[in-house]
Amino acid sequence: MSLWWVLFALLPTPYQWPLAPPEVTRRFEAPPQPWLPGHRGVDLGGTPGATVRAAAPGTVLFARVLAGRGVISVAHAGGLRTTYEPVHPAVTVGETVTAGEPLGTLDPGHPGCPAAACLHWGVRRGADYLDPLTLLGLGRVRLLPLQPANSASRAGR
Repeated sequence: MSLWWVLFALLPTPYQWPLAPPEVTRRFEAPPQPWLPGHRGVDLGGTPGATVRAAAPGTVLFARVLAGRGVISVAHAGGLRTTYEPVHPAVTVGETVTAGEPLGTLDPGHPGCPAAACLHWGVRRGADYLDPLTLLGLGRVRLLPLQPANSASRAGR
């Protein structure tokens, strides 16, 4: 995680919840390595048919059924991309959306969802998956060392 991302999380944000009222049923869990399992987003509990809204202004990159579930992906300023699933799309690829604009309706059937329906909300910057809650100023902040732990031991040699 770069210092830029930590500072970004502290700034006022144009991002908003894609579901209202939100209930976080599962948090973001970054995998230790990109190829290992993790939870690359957050799950928000809701009701089937609830309106799913754009978290921020952007352009729809993807809006169709993929592997049996409706998926919507929106590109935002700063190279961020949000994804929403399972959602019955009400938007089309190339469409410009504003923050809070309806993208579609929540479908039931997200695996492991403890509610009637759950929205999986993800965010990426390039190839890196990020905690969507940081877009709202609610993510977990981790302070990282200025040097890797092994470089400190080398300095004493």
